[in-house]
Amino acid sequence: MSLSFYWYPKCGTCRKAKKWLDEHQLSYEEINIVEDPPSRSKIEEIFKNSGLDIKKLFNTSGQKYRSLGVKDIIPTASEDELLDLLASDGMLMKRPIVTEGENVTVGFKEEEFEHTWHK
Repeated sequence: MSLSFYWYPKCGTCRKAKKWLDEHQLSYEEINIVEDPPSRSKIEEIFKNSGLDIKKLFNTSGQKYRSLGVKDIIPTASEDELLDLLASDGMLMKRPIVTEGENVTVGFKEEEFEHTWHK
């Protein structure tokens, strides 16, 4: 199983997730979500496979989210507009995102990682 691990190295939650992956000896490709953000089509694939509400993909505690007033945009924006917005800046995305193409975890909850990635 080859994982893609979208993260921001300065993010404490991302570092915890990375440590968990390392402790469980899972191989993954590290992708810096700011320097190499996922494409619009990749974000759409992540969204569809996650089963989450699209607003759960936003990093609601981030400065960029607040400065752009995203919480006021979300209620009236279409899914396409929100996917475009997520694709515009890696800092808008909740992280880390881990996927092997089918399953997706967004953020880091140890129980969720156990269930999804510890096969």
